[in-house]
Amino acid sequence: MSRESPWRAVTSRALLCLLVLGAAAAALFTIDPRLGLDLRGGTQFTLQAGDEADPAGIEDTDATLEVLRGRVDSLGVAEPVLVRAGDDRIVVELPGVTDPTEAAEVLGRTAQLTIHPVRSARPDPALVPGSPPAAENELPDEAGNLLQLAPPALTGAGITDAAPGRDPMSGPGSFVDISFSSEAAPTWQQITAQAACAAPGDPARRVAIVLDGTVISSPGMVETIGCGVGIPGGRTQITGQFSADEARELAILIRGGSLPVPVEIIEQRTVGPTLGAAAIEASVQAVILGAAATGVFLLIMYKAAGAVALLALTGYGLISAAALLGLGATVTLPGLAGFVLAVGMAVDANVLVFERAREDWAAQPSTKKGREGRLRRAVDGGFRGAFSAIADAGATTLIAAGLLVWLAAGPVRGFGVTLAVGVIVSLFSALVLTGVLLRLLVTSGPLSRRPRWSGLDGPGRVRRALNTHPGLPDALYRLPARWVAVSGAVAVLALAGPLVRGLDLGIEFTGGRLLSYEQVPADLDPELVRTALAEAGEDRAVVSLSDTGLDVRTPPIDEAERAGIDAAVAGALGVTDITAVRDELVGPSLSQELARQALLALALAIAAQLVYLAVRFDWRLGAATVVALITDSAVLIGAMSWFGRPVDGIFLAAALTTIGYSVNDSVVVFDRVREMRGQRRTEPFARVAGAAVIQTLPRTVATGAGVAFVLIALLEFGGGALTDLAFALLVGLLAGTLSTITLAAPLAILIDRRWPGAGRPDRKPPRVREGNGAVV
Repeated sequence: MSRESPWRAVTSRALLCLLVLGAAAAALFTIDPRLGLDLRGGTQFTLQAGDEADPAGIEDTDATLEVLRGRVDSLGVAEPVLVRAGDDRIVVELPGVTDPTEAAEVLGRTAQLTIHPVRSARPDPALVPGSPPAAENELPDEAGNLLQLAPPALTGAGITDAAPGRDPMSGPGSFVDISFSSEAAPTWQQITAQAACAAPGDPARRVAIVLDGTVISSPGMVETIGCGVGIPGGRTQITGQFSADEARELAILIRGGSLPVPVEIIEQRTVGPTLGAAAIEASVQAVILGAAATGVFLLIMYKAAGAVALLALTGYGLISAAALLGLGATVTLPGLAGFVLAVGMAVDANVLVFERAREDWAAQPSTKKGREGRLRRAVDGGFRGAFSAIADAGATTLIAAGLLVWLAAGPVRGFGVTLAVGVIVSLFSALVLTGVLLRLLVTSGPLSRRPRWSGLDGPGRVRRALNTHPGLPDALYRLPARWVAVSGAVAVLALAGPLVRGLDLGIEFTGGRLLSYEQVPADLDPELVRTALAEAGEDRAVVSLSDTGLDVRTPPIDEAERAGIDAAVAGALGVTDITAVRDELVGPSLSQELARQALLALALAIAAQLVYLAVRFDWRLGAATVVALITDSAVLIGAMSWFGRPVDGIFLAAALTTIGYSVNDSVVVFDRVREMRGQRRTEPFARVAGAAVIQTLPRTVATGAGVAFVLIALLEFGGGALTDLAFALLVGLLAGTLSTITLAAPLAILIDRRWPGAGRPDRKPPRVREGNGAVV
């Protein structure tokens, strides 16, 4: 049986790449990007929670804020800002809102869902002359008849989920399937059990489901529901001949939950960007400079293969941007920097292939007969050898991203969405797009005749330097306990920072004060105010212009600092004195509930990664990886404390990136450990681990350098919060890279000494086949 032609396989993959790239380009040209509050501003709403009859306290307002957050940002990629102002007000800033009226309707809908037993029914008084008007406990049903309702037995707080559906067998129209919580399910069964005791046709056999004072459904109990039995299982369906759009909208409102108290929009205004033109320009220039440096580095390291990687990474950026725009992601300046950083980290998969191809080239015969097709075989070997490491790294990252999307909320969920998109597109870019371009070049292009142009025909500078020390694998981990002790000491020193200096928590965690100034020139450059505030020691303040004045959001400050802010704003405006017309305490935009959800998701993500690594490798290597990533997180927190950097929402993204990078680096090394352990069954594990670290070191250096160029450029030339992001990521990059060598590998050696068998394949040795295996 003949094999498929290599040209046919490459052609089919090339067509797939063209289709994907074409779809991505079409999406970029047809979908307008939603710019964030820092780049374009948006619309700001001030909501009053509660009313005179039912005033709201702090707990009610915070609970209302969380429900609103779920409504405006279901995927966590919209980057809204929601903070509590005072005890009973909520400030909501929505980036790039094109229809403020629609946004106001969504925010203002209280979605007060209640479920009532029905006592009686009568015709509409307008159709029966002389009938008394509707009483307070009477509401019209779907047919216009007045239903006399009992007090509500359940509220929307007892509903855990709502989803639209359609069953063609039951007739036209859609329905909404509702699930009740374990606490509410018995009450629902009791309501339906009591209604089922009424005679057929009796209004008391119905149950009314009321949303915002309107009966949306008043179903009767079917005959199969027995008296005193009711509907068990905590599920029901709202029917009513809904269209698909009506059912979907209703499900979203119900799933969003009832607001604990009513809300009313008392102010709506347009706010300008929180970053000035100068800061945006400086940051964009830094991003371009860092990306250019990464490109030059790839060309120097890998020549033609580096050029192929640049083309593939361009495709990666195109597809990722189209996917995020399709998901409705908001483009912010830190997001742009993180996106470029993701492109830099996507270099890793390409570097893995290139380094494996170099190893395969060196393993092939150098005779004249052997040189024919040598580069093509090296490229094929590079993809085969790197596939398992790329797949395992992608799988562990996708596990973490999936749990973040499922369990977390707000910006942490948004990070999970972005991370999942980046991983999937990175796999496509490296394994398909790079594979097509590189195979086309080495099969029929000039590289097939001049392999030295490829950059894959030699070991590379780093590997040549390492090859001059043949005893290094044995010497590297002769004393593994010493490596672990040094790493532990570094972690302890880092954790001493929060205890000695404390953590500089950002406004997102601590809240602060919101100061509003009026009589501000319409053409004022907010950068002047930011500069003045920074000179006054308030470099953490967030400044934005609105159509009514100037807003300054600061961390917690005392009255003396408040007076200093007034003086700085007055100096920037060129006046002698100015006083804020609005001065309110604002709560954190990242609530305790969000923090708890993030920590739970993160803990489960780490546990899931440990299980995956234990199954894919073995439990010893998985445990060493988890200890290393926990240590990396401790080092990052300590560095932020010792250097006085803020721990805020940007830091949160950096910490999650650090964890992902740490696991990715350990997976690459331990994948090589597993491979070499199968080949060197009789050698000590310490020597195998040392050899694996040495062999993967060229990839570690190349990948780390590619990411570091972007981060150093942002740290040196970026503006505002981007320098904090670059610092945190640079620390995380160094910690994640070094911990694999200084902690994960030596710790795995120590565990293997106590419980032998680390990295040893459990499979039986492959059966030796007779002949060459070819069949016709």
